[in-house]
Amino acid sequence: MSDVLAEIWRRATTVQPAADPLVVVGTLAAVLVVLVVPWAWHLARHLLTIVHESAHAVVAVLSGRRLSGVRLHSDTSGLTVSVGKPRGPGMVATAFAGYPGPAVLGLGAAWLLGRGYAVGLLWLLLIALALLLVQIRNWYGLWAVLVTGVLLVAVSWWGTAAMQVAVAYAVTWFLLLGSPRAVLEMQAGRRRGGRGSGGSDADVLARLTPLPGGFWVAALLLVCLGGLALGGWWLLDGTLSRR
Repeated sequence: MSDVLAEIWRRATTVQPAADPLVVVGTLAAVLVVLVVPWAWHLARHLLTIVHESAHAVVAVLSGRRLSGVRLHSDTSGLTVSVGKPRGPGMVATAFAGYPGPAVLGLGAAWLLGRGYAVGLLWLLLIALALLLVQIRNWYGLWAVLVTGVLLVAVSWWGTAAMQVAVAYAVTWFLLLGSPRAVLEMQAGRRRGGRGSGGSDADVLARLTPLPGGFWVAALLLVCLGGLALGGWWLLDGTLSRR
């Protein structure tokens, strides 16, 4: 076991060569296709939900709330339950954290990629999934997290260096681009009065504060677009400058 952990540490802390610009642009193009093809977006949307609910959970704990569990559903929705004061800054921060979560993680991932730690990023994501796993409270959520983890293990342990770098960039681009896409999807649901209407994060924030749901949609979108702009710049500029 110690030899395996030592090998994981060696791989995670080894700096990879600068990614080929074709890989960076190619993964960007592939993610853009995923965002516009309905079935591909629905499938990949589960990754955003995992990060979304994880962000709720992390901020809930950091704000002093007691985490009761996380549920992930087949329709790409999720639910994070925490115990504490029903109102106040902690509850507002917890409710706000979900949609910016993927953008913030994508920003951190872009920073790591800019320094050559593509494999390190994949192992950090695996650690985060392992921590989330113990909080999952339904079978579908358990299955979704385990499948995601198995795929990451396969790439991180058996994948070629080129494959690992490509997957790391694809995941990062998806987090950065998918976060504003998810906010727009939430707003579309609010307008239709369908799933999430009255129960979306923006509506929860509206009930917790004097500000309307539309304000919170704009705030969430602004944060996600800011993460996309900065993270995208780091990915593109960092790759070119390291060559």
